[in-house]
Amino acid sequence: MASFDNASCDYHHVAGIDEVGRGCLAGAVVTAAVILDQTHPIKGLQDSKKLTPQQRHNIAQTIRQHAVCWAIGRAEACEIDRINILQATMLAMARAYHALPVKPDWVLVDGNRFPDIPCPGESVIGGDSLHAEISAASILAKVARDQEMLTADRLYPGYGFARHKGYATQQHRAALHHLGPSSIHRHSFAPVRNSRKSA
Repeated sequence: MASFDNASCDYHHVAGIDEVGRGCLAGAVVTAAVILDQTHPIKGLQDSKKLTPQQRHNIAQTIRQHAVCWAIGRAEACEIDRINILQATMLAMARAYHALPVKPDWVLVDGNRFPDIPCPGESVIGGDSLHAEISAASILAKVARDQEMLTADRLYPGYGFARHKGYATQQHRAALHHLGPSSIHRHSFAPVRNSRKSA
């Protein structure tokens, strides 16, 4: 279990925000914002990438049940193509923040950029391993996006979304070469853009 920094405990409501899917070739970039109940610590919180799918699923259920509140934000592939992945990620983070039914007085964001939101806070590189709030957000975002890609696998057969979740694996690139991009692919990304020429 990760050991988290308690520097945020001076604030009444601290939200953690994290994203999943920035490096994918398909699907939305998905973010989550979470305010944890400091009187109800959640066991097993850590960087979502260090957990198995089943562990993430179980912990996500606990977060949803016991957090003060949580929300999911997203930016679709077409938005990523229009405004670029960095700006789309910031937009998705802002959407998650605004969807919180309880507004925090401090926000911790994973990474080195802070979204345009009406709340003070800080960005923390490697924050999903340092702050429980960001870890919880990373788990919720990962579970939500993985579920979306399982649905995409049924809607767009042949790409293998259930296996690679939209990341640029060899299998995914080969499918792009043979099938061309789908409507949920990020057409501004070079591997997708180039696949249109070869398909």
